[in-house]
Formats: sequence, structure tokens, C-alpha cells
Amino acid sequence: MTDWSEKYEMVVGLEVHVQLKTRSKMFCGCSADFGAPPNVNTCPVCLALPGALPVINAEAVRLALRAAIALDFTINLKSVFARKNYFYPDLPKGYQISQYDEPIAVRGTLRVKTPGETATHDIAITRLHMEEDAGKSVHDRYPRKTAIDLNRAGVPLIEIVSEPDIRSAAEAGAYLRTLKQILEYAGVSDVSMEEGSLRVDANVSARLHGATELGTKTEVKNVNSFSAVERSLQSEFERQCAMLDRGEVVRQETMIWDASRGTVRPARSKEESHDYRYFPDPDLPPLILDPDYVARLRHTLPEMAQQLRQRFSTEFGLNEAELDAVTAESSLAAYFEGVARAHGDAKAAAKWMMGELAAALNETGSGIRDFPVRAPQLAELLDMVRDGKLSHTAAKGVFATMRSSGKSAPVVAAEMAVTQVGDDSQIEQWIEEVFAELPAETSRFRAGEKKLTGVLVGAVMKKSKGRADPKKVNALLSKVTG
Repeated sequence: MTDWSEKYEMVVGLEVHVQLKTRSKMFCGCSADFGAPPNVNTCPVCLALPGALPVINAEAVRLALRAAIALDFTINLKSVFARKNYFYPDLPKGYQISQYDEPIAVRGTLRVKTPGETATHDIAITRLHMEEDAGKSVHDRYPRKTAIDLNRAGVPLIEIVSEPDIRSAAEAGAYLRTLKQILEYAGVSDVSMEEGSLRVDANVSARLHGATELGTKTEVKNVNSFSAVERSLQSEFERQCAMLDRGEVVRQETMIWDASRGTVRPARSKEESHDYRYFPDPDLPPLILDPDYVARLRHTLPEMAQQLRQRFSTEFGLNEAELDAVTAESSLAAYFEGVARAHGDAKAAAKWMMGELAAALNETGSGIRDFPVRAPQLAELLDMVRDGKLSHTAAKGVFATMRSSGKSAPVVAAEMAVTQVGDDSQIEQWIEEVFAELPAETSRFRAGEKKLTGVLVGAVMKKSKGRADPKKVNALLSKVTG
């Protein structure tokens, strides 16, 4: 395969659509919840029936402003909603209410660290504007027919448009993961790609290294995972490079990512902004913001991921890998801090979260908010390990039962009879039984072959069903060899 990166440079700009976490839609009182039966959450306003008038959702404005502040945007105290005219089967109005030349926020910045690099760098964000979502075309419900679900029509979105500052697929992935984390910490969206509350359109072009003019871009539309964004960008970059190398002209068009084939394919020619014939929506007044209101919102933002990383590093001495794990989501960070403060050993808390807890979350596919073992309960389990009441092996079993039963660690440990045994006479009895079962190894061990200590400790732990205190087992075995 040709390594086109030696000759050509990838240029990427991203448009990210984010559904705001409101109870109702952008311009009416219909529910914005995901998962309702088709076409239940609709009304004359979101269907644009004659005579229906939209009203701006104040909560959506508040959340859009929180996002803009978190991303270090300049807030426009006056913004204007416009009609973006185009025909889609799932857009009953024939236009989308969006913002065009007067958006709610401009000139933001995102600090990104690409995997494998040590330094961070800033990617400029052109604008953040508010708009409503369209409906959804359903192609797989009826044979050879397309169904329309308008529950999503009118759901509030923000669109975050970056400058073409991104130079690799990996950097695009890092940008998106950082953006998602900030929006999640700011509490403005569920940022669930599975439910469509975060969707990505990626604009990509190729040019010779050293060129200053941008090449003709194509847009890979509605990619539904970060890894798919990275793969589709690389695929489209290679397609364009091959065309340029053959002397062909890249056409500006919208592309679709085919994950099963690992390739992009053309969907339609790409529209220019003038094709949408924008004009101010005559049913909506300009959105005028009180500067004091914006200033108050600025002070309501919670502690963000970078601030938490700094604090956890200082207070708890966590390394980079531990910080990555416990601050990945705001709910995980809160959970970690709860365990660390209740247990008193932050490193042990981080280690358990990166091991047993992460495995449990991956296994169930659930988030930490729904996890049945709460932070104080996990701290109690770690207390028992630290105090020598449970071996680490036994603690894993107790943790598994806590997840399914909801019972506390002491109760589960008592019911499972796995509380650690530190009594010398009991441990000596288990050692004698192991010696009897492993005469050859015991003979070599007594003769001074200390490398067999691990074998014998393991056998004692197995015989005791994980209950023997391994430190005492080691100490008692050492007495045998003097």
C-alpha cells in the first residue's frame, strides 16, 4: 500500500452536531426523549403546520451557552435564527431553523493531545450555533419502503465547526474525544453516539506538502463512532491522493462511510451555503442575551477534566495512566474521589477502578451511574483487603457477588466464608497438608530450593480457598528452611 503521507498532507475540519440535554424540543413543548414509539412526540409547531409559531427554548439556550463557555468561545450577545432551505423527506417544513451569519458563539479553542505525542496543541473552532434536528428516515422496517419518524424533528442541537487545523486521522480522533469529554463534564449533553446525540461530519482534503492553498474537500457524513471517523478519513485521504497522483480532479461531494467494506463512496454533490438560501426566520425575534446572565453562567461551570487531573495529581499523586482512567467521565471522577476519600488510599482505589471495576463496566455495558456497587461500598471492600480480612483473590469474588446481590462487603464475605485467616495454627495445618500432598517439592524445598516457595504458597492458598493470609504463609514457610 502506498504511504501517501510522504507526499501529501491531510487537511481536516470537523462539524459536530450535539443534542442538548433538554426535556423538550427547541421551539415547542414536545418531549425530546430518545426511544419513544414513532411519531408520538410531535405537534403542529415541530411539524410546521399552518399557523403554528415557534418559541425559543430557554433551557436549550442556557446549555448552548455553557458549552460555548467551556470551549472558550466569544459569546455573541445578539444572535439570529435563520431558515436553511432544503428538501428532505424527514424535514416536513422544507427548511431547518438554524443560525447562519449571526451565531450564538464564535472563535473557540480546543487543546488536544494526540496519542503518541507528548505535547498538546490548540485547534481553533470557528463557530458554535444552535439549530433544530430533522426527523429520521427508517429504511429497514418495511421491504422496499422508507418510513419516517418525526420524533427527532425539532430536538435542540448545537453544531460545533472547527477550522481546517487537523492534520491526521489520529488527531481528528483526539479532537473528538476531548470535545466529548468537555461537553460531558459541562453537563450539556448525553453525548451518546449510539443514541445519535453526538454525530460527526468530517471534511477532508489532500494537498502537496508545502502547499498553502486548500484542496477540494469532500464531506464524510454522519459517521457514528470515533474509530469510524478515523478510518473513513484515512480511506478518503488515500482515495483523493491516488486521484491527484493520476492527475484527476477531486469533486466536492458528500460521501458515505461503508464500515463493512472499509471504504467511502459518493452519496451526492456537496451543496454550498448559497444553495440553502438562508434568510432570518420571520417567526423568531433575534436572541438577545443579558451580559449579567452570561457572566453568572460562567461561574456555574463545574470543575472540568483538566482541573480535576491537576488536583488529583497534586492531592493523590496519580500518574498519567491513572488520571486518564479516573477522569475519563465526570461521573467516574466523582466515583473515584468518593472511594479514595472513604478508603484513604487513592492509589489502591485507582488500581481497583482500572482493573475489576473497568472489567465489570465493560462486561455489562453500563455506565458508572447505574453500577450497583456504590463508592462507599467499594471503599468498605478495599478496607477489608487493607486490614487483612480479605485476600485480593477473595475480594474479587466478594466484589462479583456484591454486584449481583447489592449486599455489603462484610455481609457477602461472611456468607461466602472467605474472610482471611491469620491464625498460625490453622495455616500450619494447611501447610502440613500441602507438604503431604507434594512430597517431592517439599523435600527439595526443605533442602534449600527456595524458588519452590511460590509453588507451596499457591498450593496453600488453593487449599484454604483463598482464605489464608499470604504474608503469614510466606513467614511460616520461611521458618521451615531456617
